[in-house]
Amino acid sequence: MHLAPRVLRRAVAGATVALLATAVGCAPQPEEDAAAKPSGSTANTCTQGKLATETSGKLTIATDQPAYEPWFKDDKPSNGEGFESAVAYAVAEQLGYDKSAVVWQSVPFNKAFAPGEKTFDFDINQVSISNERKKAVDFSSGYYDVRQAVIALKDSPAAKATSVADLKGVKLGAQVGTTSLDYIENVVKPTREPAVYSKNDQAKSALKNGQVDAVVVDLPTAFYITAAEVTDARIVGQFENQGGTPEQFGLVLDKGSALTSCVTDAVDTLRENGNLAKIEQEWLSDAVDAPVLK
Repeated sequence: MHLAPRVLRRAVAGATVALLATAVGCAPQPEEDAAAKPSGSTANTCTQGKLATETSGKLTIATDQPAYEPWFKDDKPSNGEGFESAVAYAVAEQLGYDKSAVVWQSVPFNKAFAPGEKTFDFDINQVSISNERKKAVDFSSGYYDVRQAVIALKDSPAAKATSVADLKGVKLGAQVGTTSLDYIENVVKPTREPAVYSKNDQAKSALKNGQVDAVVVDLPTAFYITAAEVTDARIVGQFENQGGTPEQFGLVLDKGSALTSCVTDAVDTLRENGNLAKIEQEWLSDAVDAPVLK
């Protein structure tokens, strides 16, 4: 007989808690908090070497082929040489995977951030972080701040450009799907239709053959092209960052990947402990300066 009131009180208390939980769940959440959370599962503990990867015990990293310098060396992502190869292995180590546990996969640039399920754990291929791309994939925090640059043959009219306005009448080219092409279309806004190529190699060939007056690539690539591949070309200048924030390369992950927060933590740690800066100094130290086109 004494149990009934106690049971009743428990039932009332349970109903109250349930109602409060329902109210909280339906209440609007602060937008800034939602935006700050990575898409990946926050429940992931990031246990070193035991992440929910594509292949248990392995870390699958993707990049395009060919893998260009100075981001990679000798078209061999697995050798640990070149800025992005070195970054990839540094991130892998932070996640608890040594070099022998890393598996490389070839994925075309555009496919890396296209909608659809991925076959890699993360992709590293000079992919700039953008809100548009975030609709289809996750990104880590940025591992490199980059600017876009213009390359022209030394005897080309484009080589004399000192401002963005000077580029409006020249024939420009860039790889499809890149921020390089975005800068041509949205910053230069040329009077002539830009040439669009599926690979940077094609853009470089077009420049050599005079099919375009100039091409747009990221600044470190521009330094390498003019120093080692198209030696009769020069860097005309670099663009200012748009919108007051730097353009950054990020590691690409599947949308909603459970690894996103872990990979972001790894990149942040490498930035905070100075290892990213050391890797940049080793592989990109020559790509430091060029005239700014305004």
